[in-house]
Amino acid sequence: MTEFSNPQNKTELVKLENLTKHFPVRKGVFKGVKGWIQAVDKVNLTIHAGETLGLVGESGCGKTTVGRTILRLIEPTSGKIFYKSQDISELNFKQMNNLRTEMQIIFQDPYASLDPKKNVGTSIMEGLNIHKIGDKKQRYETMQNLLYRVGLQDYHANRYPSEFSGGQRQRIGIARALALKPSFIICDEPVSALDVSIQSQVLNLLKDLQDEFDLTYLFIAHNLSVVEHISDRVAVMYLGKIVELSGSDELFNNPCHPYTQALFSAIPIPDPKRKYDRIILKGDVPSPLNPPRGCRFHPRCPEAMDICRKEEPPERHITDDHTVSCWLYE
Repeated sequence: MTEFSNPQNKTELVKLENLTKHFPVRKGVFKGVKGWIQAVDKVNLTIHAGETLGLVGESGCGKTTVGRTILRLIEPTSGKIFYKSQDISELNFKQMNNLRTEMQIIFQDPYASLDPKKNVGTSIMEGLNIHKIGDKKQRYETMQNLLYRVGLQDYHANRYPSEFSGGQRQRIGIARALALKPSFIICDEPVSALDVSIQSQVLNLLKDLQDEFDLTYLFIAHNLSVVEHISDRVAVMYLGKIVELSGSDELFNNPCHPYTQALFSAIPIPDPKRKYDRIILKGDVPSPLNPPRGCRFHPRCPEAMDICRKEEPPERHITDDHTVSCWLYE
């Protein structure tokens, strides 16, 4: 495993060592296991306190699975998850439940993540009630303060999710995630379901809240322009593996992996007179049920060599904090 440098000398908040999650494929009358979907395969990542780590890749590459596995919303197949240097991958339900006050998630769909039968005030206070934090009056005051902080009013507490716009519902989801005063929040494509005009408002809100509450984000997205705007570092994921990791500025100025280069070439440029070369990838993403041997990207890679089809590439440092898994850099 390659250890990534930490030039800012920040504290490691979350660390993944060979994190793996395989889902069984069951068929037949007796539902026997006929194969395994390799959603996440030996992922190594470090998230420093106070930073935003962007995690990008095509749909189905395993980004959301990484996030939910970190929180143990789904159980890892193997590997270790460290939070504040504590191995949380083996904690029992009670121990993990106590830790959930420090680790929260903002879901992609702000409507599906809210209970339509509960008013938003009750939804925001739900975590406070479960963990018995404060008395009834204190919980209500906390909920009111959070509504104000995300740009809503106290009278909104008595309304239901169906009475709000998508952007307002996502603000409610953010308020709910903040209720327990967490240190670490996973943002699972929090603006992908919103209008473009609303996305920037929510992104700026997340950045303001990060500074105010000293938060650490894992920001999962497939919109690279959004990731560039909010992330300090960016990890690029393809078919269950991290293929490149770097500081945001470095990665956008010097993408090294052919997959990263193809992703960046697809970013729209708001200048009709400017021409740029678009890298068109051939074929579809291989099935995680039967991933290719060697480099998983080689069936679609314009730079593929014989060794790419036989052996998995090791991680190599381009600079101290820029790593890439590609045989081109051997």
